[in-house]
Amino acid sequence: MNHSSVAISASILAADFARLGEQVREAELAGVDRLHLDVMDGHFVPNLSLGPAVVASLRPWTKLPMEVHLMVSEPWHFLEAFAQAGADYLLVHVEVPEAPQRCLPAIRQLGKKAGLVLNPDTPAEAVSAWLTQVDLVLVMSVYPGFSGQSFLPQALSKLRHLRAQIDQLQLSCDLEIDGGINEETAPRAVQAGANVVAAASAIFRHPQGIAAGIARLRQVIVGMRT
Repeated sequence: MNHSSVAISASILAADFARLGEQVREAELAGVDRLHLDVMDGHFVPNLSLGPAVVASLRPWTKLPMEVHLMVSEPWHFLEAFAQAGADYLLVHVEVPEAPQRCLPAIRQLGKKAGLVLNPDTPAEAVSAWLTQVDLVLVMSVYPGFSGQSFLPQALSKLRHLRAQIDQLQLSCDLEIDGGINEETAPRAVQAGANVVAAASAIFRHPQGIAAGIARLRQVIVGMRT
């Protein structure tokens, strides 16, 4: 894999929501590739977060592609609202009954890119049947719901398994990792096959600021030995 082509997605869960527009613009100017927005319903995961209004309010601030990660029990109810608000990717959990069947065609109809997400305890095989129908697979390396958790190393074998499948099928599907990503874990995830890394605290809470956090992630990824 060409490590210089690995995309960094800034997860706004760790941002200062009072200064969200400014911080997103700062991240874009610093060279981040995408934005990652976690949507939680207090049911599928034990936390609440943002809705379509936040996506709509951010859209004028940035040209970056926005990934909306729907950690919700009935994601099909929210696809259109987030699409209209300005989302570019709509990601749903494979653990939600009927989510792939109901959501993937609907996302396509909305003209957006479709993704499936796996929780830490879900095997890679759960998405195998859907790989040809998605633009992105997101492997969670923490239990979803809260920012700042430690990276779960079992995600690496899942990445390797999915990378082998994606390459064997010659798909252009992105393979993304999210959870506990920092300058130590990002290179390990890329080595295992991820070509998109989502980082929250490592960017928005970096001691030297947002630009320094992004630069450091880029440095450790590009500096890897192939």
